[in-house]
Amino acid sequence: MTISVVIADDQALVRGGFAVMVGAAADMTVLGEAGNGAEAVALVRKHHPAVVLMDIRMPVLDGIEATRAITADPDTAGVRVLILTTFDLDDYVYRALRAGASGFLLKDTAPEELLSAIRTLAAGDALLAPGITRRLIREFAARPEREERPSHELLESLSVREREVLAEVAGGWSNAEIGERLHISAATAKTHVSRLLMKLDAHDRAQLVMIAYETRLVTPS
Repeated sequence: MTISVVIADDQALVRGGFAVMVGAAADMTVLGEAGNGAEAVALVRKHHPAVVLMDIRMPVLDGIEATRAITADPDTAGVRVLILTTFDLDDYVYRALRAGASGFLLKDTAPEELLSAIRTLAAGDALLAPGITRRLIREFAARPEREERPSHELLESLSVREREVLAEVAGGWSNAEIGERLHISAATAKTHVSRLLMKLDAHDRAQLVMIAYETRLVTPS
């Protein structure tokens, strides 16, 4: 199956480079290029790609608001947004994840890693490796935006096992790793994660990480 991609970046050379890279992959096709966030949202609504490569700093509408517009629209909520940034500790990255982005990569990432990331998101997984997740957690926990944190009532519908799985997801572990850590099968771990996504109305695993820390189910150590 061919993975459809939209590329949004205000720098034409950067945008063109990504387009050539993605277009050269046998299992991918570029549906369009956008020079700002408004154009990106319009292209997504028109083409419904599997993945959007989204720059953060763009004119007219930045990547954060464009991501929020895409993921909040029921018609395009299934589109995965991959944030591309120059700095891995960019404050905007964390705001973008809150807005519904499924992961992020540095713009100088090796071509094969970028293509792998696109495939990961297209398969429905969030691009949050343990190391990236833990750095995200440290940054996120240091931000005092308590008014945005949901109530503990969010967790009341979860079983003890589901809370354990949510805590492991917050550590950035894969389904297989969660299975090993909790002594259950990878398939059972996947089932628990699917139920968590449904019960917590989460876009993907990246959002589960946010919920786990916003509700203080887990705290940075």
